[in-house]
Amino acid sequence: MNYKEGVEPLFHKAILESGAPTSRAVHPYDATVHEDQFSKFISECGCSDVPKGSVTSCLRSKSEKTVTDAQTKVFDEYNPSLRWAFQPVIDHNLIHQRPIDAWRSGKWNRVPIMTGHATNEGTYYVPTSLSTSDGFTDFWHTLLPHYSSDDLATVNELYPDPSVDSSSPYVEGRNMTALSIGPQFKRVEASYAHYAYVCPVRQTADLASASQEPPVFVFHWALNKTVKGGANHGDNMYYQSFQEEVTSISESQKEVSGMYHAYVTSFITDGNPNAIKGRYGDRPEWDAYTSKQAGAMTFGKGNDERAGGSGKGVPAQMIGNEWVQKECDFWWKKSEDTEE
Repeated sequence: MNYKEGVEPLFHKAILESGAPTSRAVHPYDATVHEDQFSKFISECGCSDVPKGSVTSCLRSKSEKTVTDAQTKVFDEYNPSLRWAFQPVIDHNLIHQRPIDAWRSGKWNRVPIMTGHATNEGTYYVPTSLSTSDGFTDFWHTLLPHYSSDDLATVNELYPDPSVDSSSPYVEGRNMTALSIGPQFKRVEASYAHYAYVCPVRQTADLASASQEPPVFVFHWALNKTVKGGANHGDNMYYQSFQEEVTSISESQKEVSGMYHAYVTSFITDGNPNAIKGRYGDRPEWDAYTSKQAGAMTFGKGNDERAGGSGKGVPAQMIGNEWVQKECDFWWKKSEDTEE
């Protein structure tokens, strides 16, 4: 995304993981949340009373322990609300503008892209003990204070409250006591996963594929690793390199890893996950993403062996984005409308 006229790009292919350029944590450098976090940081370091031009010198004079203790305290204060301190900022130098605006400008380095997400991206991050609908709404109000009451009402509609709607897909069927989770955990996990990871990845693929010739390939990691975490953030990285710790679990785990590894190595070599066949040459064709063919190569859907089940699922298959289209339509619109 760091495009400069007449300058050759640093990379000729890109594998984007753990989010997307359009993920929702890139604010202007002078956003209120950054100003507040930095003020607390310099206060903890003992540098809040020096002239503004001397803050950096003051920080440099402090011990490593003073600085690391201060940053840990500030980070921990904001961590429960997922407004993490020390995020990238739009500095108009390295990050020139909102990524959504960079895509709209048509100026980026056009290279083949492989990107993707897991089903349960939020389980690492959201409050596990969330138990009430008010708590769900408060979570979103704190994270996105600029969202209107109508916006928050829409979020509640998109993710039906399991405490009042027995048909909600977020009704908890697991042993909540054993897992130490609340009845709103499944709901807040899904909503945050879509907001922060799933929909930004799909949005990046949609915007890139619409205006560049090199193809974009999207994956969806769906293999259920644990009862509580499901297909969690980052689970796929253990399968990419065909590691024995994964391939030795079972033949079906080996097959998922083998196909995924074959796709990735083919993309790295050729820019196309289908080009080099290798030992998993009969793997399904991975279609390039377009707005009209918005599918993802979905790995391990229906496989819950590692979570104690017996399902082997399907190692790799192309599946459309209907399962999350309505939700992503909302999150995409909000990313266009607001500077988060």
